Amino acid sequence: MGDFYRCIDFILAEEGGYANHPADPGGETKYGISKRAYPHLNIAALTLEDATELYERDYWQPIHGEAFPDGLALLLFDAAVNQGSKTAVRLLQQALKVTVDGIPGPNTQTTARLRMPRILTDFAAERALRYEFNSNESTFGRGWYRRLLTLHSIAVRWHE
Repeated sequence: MGDFYRCIDFILAEEGGYANHPADPGGETKYGISKRAYPHLNIAALTLEDATELYERDYWQPIHGEAFPDGLALLLFDAAVNQGSKTAVRLLQQALKVTVDGIPGPNTQTTARLRMPRILTDFAAERALRYEFNSNESTFGRGWYRRLLTLHSIAVRWHE
């Protein structure tokens, strides 16, 4: 089942270090932690340890990452970081064709386990479709799609 410490390494590698892109609605970011999401933080001074704690508390725990198979946990965690925790769960639920309520409860967890490994691709497709309708897709889309394809490939390998 999902292992936070196995997944966080991939998330941090994708998020990189400090950035302040003028078109990014998150504003100033470091390790993927944005000023918009955490206005009280000194983003430039954020440590890797602080970012890891925030990721576990605010992204991994709300999606119940430990309750999903490793590869799916990675994709779900990445979706939470990139698209928000509730949205991540809703997209997974849409792919699973279960009640879409944003709550990663027992029905979502069980159905996901039963639909492995196919759900990895179905969920990635839902995420890609969501990107397509994002107003920042023309600026950041290539990076989002590359990241999604990279993590999908890793998720599939983890399942094999």
